[in-house]
Amino acid sequence: MLIKLKIFRFDPGKDEKPYYKTYEVEADSMDRLLDCLNRIRWEQDPTLSYRWSCGHGICGSDGMRINGICGLPCQKLARDYKEEVLIEPLPVFKVIKDLIVDLDPFFEKYNSIKPYLITKAPPPDQERSQSAEQQNFLGKAIRCILCACCTAACPVNQNTETAGYVGPAALVRSFRYLFDSRDEGSEERIALLDRKDGAWGCQTLWKCTEVCPKEIPVTKEIGQIKKRIYETKDPKK
Repeated sequence: MLIKLKIFRFDPGKDEKPYYKTYEVEADSMDRLLDCLNRIRWEQDPTLSYRWSCGHGICGSDGMRINGICGLPCQKLARDYKEEVLIEPLPVFKVIKDLIVDLDPFFEKYNSIKPYLITKAPPPDQERSQSAEQQNFLGKAIRCILCACCTAACPVNQNTETAGYVGPAALVRSFRYLFDSRDEGSEERIALLDRKDGAWGCQTLWKCTEVCPKEIPVTKEIGQIKKRIYETKDPKK
């Protein structure tokens, strides 16, 4: 099949403004859009820039906007696109070149919520254990691959007036540790989350959940964080 891709192009070093360039490639119906991008870069235009690594929806490095929806081209099959496919960089972030964006602000916000186990007791002789039930409760949140699709799709993050919002990806990781039976830093975590730019910045618009390539119930987990904060303030609830 012949597939046509209209791709956002911009090199700040030489272009005055962004533009779009259309490419046509021959593809098998089971090829992924990432395969098509690779074919363009290898056979037609080696200047085309984008990130990718594993190519199998595990590393999360190839996040971009496809026909207006944030996602991973390594998960999208050519056969599902009958018309011209619009490929753009993730919104919210500064464009470095073409489809590559600056994710430093994303990881700064992610690191601000202390994405690691906080413990006060001395280390045990073996690993810190937890039950299968406790582990299963965190199972969906652990699937996050930090692709930034949820943060880019979030209308709150797209609003310059709420640019300080930590974002759904950071909150998913907060959920993962706030509800971890082995973590002993819940008071410290809640202090970080109980802010207008923290958990309360979420307006429950569900866009993060809609685009998550790992099908994490992002909005629901943020809601559980809010509930935990509320219960901490009023233990009777």
